[in-house]
Amino acid sequence: MGEGPEEGRASRVSLGLLVSHGRTRGSVVTDRALPFKPLGESNVFRMSSGIQVKPKTAVQKSKTSPLPRSAQPATKPKPSDKLNPKTIDPFGAYSRPTSAFAAIYAKGGIPCRLVHGSVKHRLQWECLPETVPFDPLLVTLAEGLREMKYPYTFVSKEGFKELLMVDGATEKAIPLLPRLVPVLKAALAHSDDEVFGRGLDALIQLSAVVGPSLNDHLKHLLTNLSRRLMNKKFREKITVALQKLEQYGGKATTAIIKSKIPTYCSVSS
Repeated sequence: MGEGPEEGRASRVSLGLLVSHGRTRGSVVTDRALPFKPLGESNVFRMSSGIQVKPKTAVQKSKTSPLPRSAQPATKPKPSDKLNPKTIDPFGAYSRPTSAFAAIYAKGGIPCRLVHGSVKHRLQWECLPETVPFDPLLVTLAEGLREMKYPYTFVSKEGFKELLMVDGATEKAIPLLPRLVPVLKAALAHSDDEVFGRGLDALIQLSAVVGPSLNDHLKHLLTNLSRRLMNKKFREKITVALQKLEQYGGKATTAIIKSKIPTYCSVSS
């Protein structure tokens, strides 16, 4: 039997509402008209099957949609990454040596290593110090006196001292004075007190080995000693150092010291 006029009109109205809102796919069209509300009055779409569909708001869309790559939060390195070999950057700040001396030490260019004792630390030489060439090792150790980090500070200070104690050190060190003096001068001019102290000790050790041969270069070193002499903290130590320089250098050393430090009192006077 055919549909009545009223029923046919109701079916056409229901189908027209579904098509106008794009909801005909997967929906079952009944012969009953559904009440329709404009979007301004409600955000809920009522399907012909009785299911209510509510469109997502802008906040919900922002939560579900992934962030673009540029907006992704950067992952911070963990403290344990420094200890994990898989995450260490070979070109990072933790692996790069901070100075030329540190780079040489890391590559094995200095034939001695620090040995930690229960009471006192010491250096262990890979070969006899007597067989080690002074050039360029003695100059390299002198450059390490300006280091600020351990163990470089200990290795440079003790290595310089022990190398000058070997037999024949005088003949080996004198030809290196033109290169050693500028390095020691830089250590004596350093603003750090510990670096200055290591440089002063090295100067005394060198003077004890080379003797009067240092007199030709002594003027370049006395300027920095004169400046530090004004500080009460170093006055006594510098005075003792000057007296030892005079002792090892002879009478000619006294005249050189007085030309730069007129207030110096000679040990022989």
